[in-house]
Amino acid sequence: MRKAIISFLFLSIVMILAACSGEEFAGESKSESADMAVTEEGESSNEVAVDSGSTETSGADTPKEAAVANTRMIIHQAQLQVNVKDLETAQANIAKKVEEYGGYIVESNVYQVDDETNSGNMVVRIPEKHFQTFLKDTEGEVAEILESNVTGQDVTEQYVDLQSRVKSKRAVEERLLEFMGNAQKTEDLLKISGDLAKVQEEIEVMVGKMNYLENQTSFSTVELAMYENRVVVPDIESKDLNTWEKTKKQFATSTNALLAAGSAFIVFFIGNLPVLLILAAIGVVVYLIIKRRLRDERKKG
Repeated sequence: MRKAIISFLFLSIVMILAACSGEEFAGESKSESADMAVTEEGESSNEVAVDSGSTETSGADTPKEAAVANTRMIIHQAQLQVNVKDLETAQANIAKKVEEYGGYIVESNVYQVDDETNSGNMVVRIPEKHFQTFLKDTEGEVAEILESNVTGQDVTEQYVDLQSRVKSKRAVEERLLEFMGNAQKTEDLLKISGDLAKVQEEIEVMVGKMNYLENQTSFSTVELAMYENRVVVPDIESKDLNTWEKTKKQFATSTNALLAAGSAFIVFFIGNLPVLLILAAIGVVVYLIIKRRLRDERKKG
């Protein structure tokens, strides 16, 4: 009887301890489950945050591209042929205006066509915002506009297309770099390197085109052909103003001419004196005959 009671008490204690252990295990399981839920929730939140950031990052380029599309990119060029009063002065004034507006001179030449015409060429780059103002200032520096031609080329779509292609190529470049980092075989590494070099070359070419378009749209090109028509007055040399020398020279020349004429007359008269005497005698005879006939006619009349 006593042994039965002791066995009953022992079993009761074991059952109570087992029950307590089960509750603790259940509590720990619930705690672990809760912790896992919190962790998963945090990771989910982080993933959402990353996705959100990615969305914002990918969308960040959209306003920039939209801004480029809204701001038209125009390449302006102007060709002017003008007459100027003074070529040197006109070129100096135009060069001063170019510097004032923050531009630069690409080319400047001067040519002498003939004794009465000079010409000059200028090629300048002017910031786009000062293009129209510079043209008005140039017109004020010339005497006459012979020809004016202003053109504009819209390259907005071309620039936006290059921008999108560069963005796509950048993404390809990033993936190839990632693949290269994970490559295990030399053959794969060489192939990826070749593809990467080709993509990077294409990116450089497109970026170069974009830089060219940006430069061409930021600065406008103005070509000037200038002509100067003038009357050339020859310089008077000091020796041409020596009046006394010229007077003495002219006096000597005229004196020599008179002496030469007198000498020629004396030579002619003396050298031809016999002939002159004969001619004089004949003339006297003829004169006397004519005079006698006239006298006889008067007497008869």
